[in-house]
Amino acid sequence: MDQLTNDTAASPSRHPILGVGVHDVTEEETVALIAQLLQEGRSAQVATVNPEFVMAAQHNIAFRETLNSADLAVPDGIGLIWAGRLLGTPFRGRVPGVELTRRLAALCAAHGYGLYLLGAAPGVAEEAAERLQQECPGLTIAGTYAGSPAPEEEEAIVARLRAAAPRVVLVAYGAPRQDLWLRRNLPRLGPVVGLGVGGTFDYISGRVPRAPAWMRRIGLEWLYRLLRQPWRWRRMLVLPVFGWRVLAQARHRLGEEAP
Repeated sequence: MDQLTNDTAASPSRHPILGVGVHDVTEEETVALIAQLLQEGRSAQVATVNPEFVMAAQHNIAFRETLNSADLAVPDGIGLIWAGRLLGTPFRGRVPGVELTRRLAALCAAHGYGLYLLGAAPGVAEEAAERLQQECPGLTIAGTYAGSPAPEEEEAIVARLRAAAPRVVLVAYGAPRQDLWLRRNLPRLGPVVGLGVGGTFDYISGRVPRAPAWMRRIGLEWLYRLLRQPWRWRRMLVLPVFGWRVLAQARHRLGEEAP
């Protein structure tokens, strides 16, 4: 897709990270681009990419195609910032999913756009919606629903969303299911901007505490998550592999550039 603006020269560039193209955008630019999409009444898919996404995309072709065809694939994880530097295509900043969600809730409140929260465990989306309304007075919550990404529930969920007619849909089914769900169903929802937001509802609702600000600033949020949720260690096993593959690609690039 990659048609974020009518002026193609203004579209952000993509940096390839192990075969996944990630846009070089700041948080401010991301919000501005989404605001423009909403103002123009366009449909668009946004993916918040981290190293786990990139590694899953190595063997899941449908997921890799989904990320590479997303209208906006933003650099969420600190590992992508590190990878971009090593590969000679540095990103100018991170776009964390939780902060982006809060910024979009404020945008929706300011312009009267309806926001729909889909996914997470039963009750979590409702709690997150309540928190967002407290933070953003005037925010219209078009609806909340846990549901599931199961194919047999897809038609019913699409019907719910079409009836609610939101302008922004946040989908918290976890990657890659949330992103694949959006790719299949976003065209059926009308002029909607859809984002896969992973565990964002858990953080905003307060069910899962976030890392202290100082840990987030220096890129240690992953360590805090691991300490608070030890069961995540299996998922984080892909991180050393990600680092090794990025280093290998960086060495290959340097070898090609050598005289």
